Amino acid sequence: MRIAVFGAGGVGGYFGARLIAAGVHVTLIARGEHLDVLRSHGIVVESPAGGLVIADVEATDDPTDVGPVDLVVLAVKSWQLPDAAMSMKPLVAAHTIVLPLLNGVEAADQLSDRLRNDHVLKGLTRIISYVEAPGRIRHVGAEPYIALGESDNRTTSRVEGVLAVLRGAGIRAEIPSDIDAALWEKFLFVVPLGGVGAVTRAPIGALCAVPETRDLLARAMREVWTVARAKNIDLRETIVQDAIAFIDRLPAAGTTSLQRDIAAGRPSELEAWNGAVVRLGSESGVVTPVHDFIYRSLLPLELRARGDIKFAE
Repeated sequence: MRIAVFGAGGVGGYFGARLIAAGVHVTLIARGEHLDVLRSHGIVVESPAGGLVIADVEATDDPTDVGPVDLVVLAVKSWQLPDAAMSMKPLVAAHTIVLPLLNGVEAADQLSDRLRNDHVLKGLTRIISYVEAPGRIRHVGAEPYIALGESDNRTTSRVEGVLAVLRGAGIRAEIPSDIDAALWEKFLFVVPLGGVGAVTRAPIGALCAVPETRDLLARAMREVWTVARAKNIDLRETIVQDAIAFIDRLPAAGTTSLQRDIAAGRPSELEAWNGAVVRLGSESGVVTPVHDFIYRSLLPLELRARGDIKFAE
């Protein structure tokens, strides 16, 4: 199987390196100094699961150099999806499978609309990793995991084929019985945590230790649960308390990618996270006051990061 990893950052770089180490033909799509180092020195992965040093990797910023592949693993930020969908078209032929590993619950549908084919699977990943330096990926937490499936939850040969390749590279992967429920379960976990963390500028340990913010986090999760149920997503009744219990076990100094991006003045996934809860709630007749407050509070920072507004000096 020929694979292109579109977006070789903390997520794509980690899984791409694991696949390359297992002998899979992988091309990494990257840019800038990160791409320069990938071409000249290869990729380094630091991980509690075992490090990797791969001196020779195929990497480019131009998908036309690669041509059609069997599988595209898309691992970009949600706000980069429209541009990525256009750029990746040279990689996609009639037989190509596309597996998005983006945060949020709308990526697969948005990608299918733009590519105008039925080759897009639904997928999610759980991993805490980032680009520590050009060509160097650091995995710091959570056992790397990928879930994937057809939009109608059929177990097809193409899904089983991708699963076999991932598992053959030592990646923990599965086909859940309900891929939409799996996507919303992650959504319920990461979006409230990211939004409350970004508004308070506090790490996980402090959020959970202060009763007021702990309650705010739980309320935000219940809003996501209510929106999901309104959209006929089958989330279990105990998921909020289970998510809070899991967060209690995370490193106290931990933060989410949205919180880090907002704090650093970078464009974030606000629209696809808290903004999506507000929008999807409105479409379903569900009020989401906590997420509405979070979204409105962070929007000026998001617009400044995108260059749409300036703050007076």
